[in-house]
Amino acid sequence: MEGIKHDPLKRIFDILFSFVFLVCSAPFLLIIGFLVALTSKGPIVYHSLRLGRGGSTIRCLKFRTMYENAEDRLHEILRSDPSLQREWDQYQKLKSDPRITPIGKFLRRTSLDEALQFWNVLKGDLSVVGPRPLTLMGTAGTYLDEIRSIYGKNAQTILSVRPGITGIWQVSGRSKVPLLERQKMETNYAQTRTFWVDLVVIAKTIPVVISSKGAF
Repeated sequence: MEGIKHDPLKRIFDILFSFVFLVCSAPFLLIIGFLVALTSKGPIVYHSLRLGRGGSTIRCLKFRTMYENAEDRLHEILRSDPSLQREWDQYQKLKSDPRITPIGKFLRRTSLDEALQFWNVLKGDLSVVGPRPLTLMGTAGTYLDEIRSIYGKNAQTILSVRPGITGIWQVSGRSKVPLLERQKMETNYAQTRTFWVDLVVIAKTIPVVISSKGAF
C-alpha cells in the first residue's frame, strides 16, 4: 500500500516509553497472567491478527479475556441474532458478549488486557498512539479487502501510520463511538498528527482507563 508515513522521533519515543512501561509493570503483568490461567482453560496470551501499517498482517498480543473457541462462537452468535449482528457492524464489539470470562470483563474495562501490546510497540508492529486496529472477521488473506469495505476511501490514509495501543477513539468515548465516527477520528489523526497531539492523547488515556468510561 502506498503512502506509508515515517516519523523517527515518534519511533524513538515509542521504544523508550514501552521499555520503561514493561520493566516497571513486569510483576503486575505476571499476576494478571496467573489470574487468567487460574480462572479459565486456555492459553494465557492471545494472538489477535490485525492489519498494521501499510496493510501488513500483525499479531497483537493480549491477555486472553474469552473462553476457548471464542471466534467460532462469535460467528455463530452473529448468524443467529440479527440485532447482535447490527451491533457488531456499528461498533465492532458486543456490549454483553457471552464469550468473555469474568476476569476478562475486568481486564477489558481497564484495558489491562492490552498491556502486553507494548511488546508489539518494541517490535515495531504498533505505536503507543495511533488508529486502533479493527477486529476483522475474515481470514488473513481477506483482511485488506475487509478494512477497505469498512473504511472505504479512508482505508489507505488510516493504514499509512502504525496502529496504536491508544488513540483519539479511546479518549473520545471508546466502545460507545459508532464506527463511522471512529473512521473520521482515525482519518483526521493520520492526516494531522504531531508529537504534541500524541502526548495529549496519552495524558487523556490515563483517566479514561481508570474510570473505564465507555469500555465494554
